[in-house]
Amino acid sequence: MSGLPRSLHALVTGGGRGIGRAIAAELVRSGASVTVIGRQLGALHEAVAAGEAHFAEVADVADQAAITDAIAKAAARQPIDILVANAGMAESAPFAKSDAALFRRMMDINLMGVVHSVQAVLPSMKERPYGRIVAIASTAGLKGYAYVSAYSAAKHAVIGLVRSLALELANTRITVNAVCPGFTDTDLVAGSIDNIMKKTGRCREQAVRELSKHNPQGRLVAPKEVADAVLWLSGEGASAITGQAIAVAGGEI
Repeated sequence: MSGLPRSLHALVTGGGRGIGRAIAAELVRSGASVTVIGRQLGALHEAVAAGEAHFAEVADVADQAAITDAIAKAAARQPIDILVANAGMAESAPFAKSDAALFRRMMDINLMGVVHSVQAVLPSMKERPYGRIVAIASTAGLKGYAYVSAYSAAKHAVIGLVRSLALELANTRITVNAVCPGFTDTDLVAGSIDNIMKKTGRCREQAVRELSKHNPQGRLVAPKEVADAVLWLSGEGASAITGQAIAVAGGEI
C-alpha cells in the first residue's frame, strides 16, 4: 500500500475522540500535519497533548459560519490536502416518535456537517496537486436499522453526496469516498449500550452482544480498523478509488 506524500495537511472533524481521534493519530504516524476540529476544547487539547494531532480548532460542524471560520484558520497555517469529515451524532427513537426536530438534528450534523466542511476546503483543494475527501458514514447508510430512521436517512444522504461529488471531481486530482463502520467500540456506541441496558434491563455484556450480533465476526469494530481504511484512501495508492462506500463491518454488508 502506498503511503502519504510528504508534508500534507489533514483536517479531521470530530477529531477529539473515538473514530476521529484514531484517524488523526494514524495520519500523524504517517507523517501528515493534522488539525482536529470538534466542539469540546478539552478533548481536542488531550489529542494534541498525546501527540495524536498537531493543532486544534473549536467548531460545531452544523454551524456553517463556525466551521468555515475554523477551517480557514487551519488552512492559514497550511493549505488542506486531506479532509476527513468524521463528526456525527446518532439518536434512536421509534419512527412514530421521531419528530421533525429529530430529523433536522440528524441531517444538520451528519449530512450538512459534511457539506459545510467540503464547501470550506474544496476551492483551495482544487488548486493543490493532491486532494482526498473521506466522509465517515455508517453501515446505516448502506442498510436500514430499526429505531434510527433519522440517523439512517442522514447517512444514506452522505453516501449519495459522496457518489455525486466524486463524479463532479473525477477530472481533478481529488478523490471522494465514504467509509462505513459497523458498530464500533467508541463513546457513541457506549451510549447505545447504556440505552439498551436502561430500556431492557440487560447487563452490559448482554447489551454489547445485542449490538455485536450485527457483525458476522461477533464483535465491535475497533476504531483503528476504521482509521486504517481512511489512511489507505488518503494515500497515493488509492488515486483510482473514488465514489466508493467501503464498509468496515466484519462482513455485515
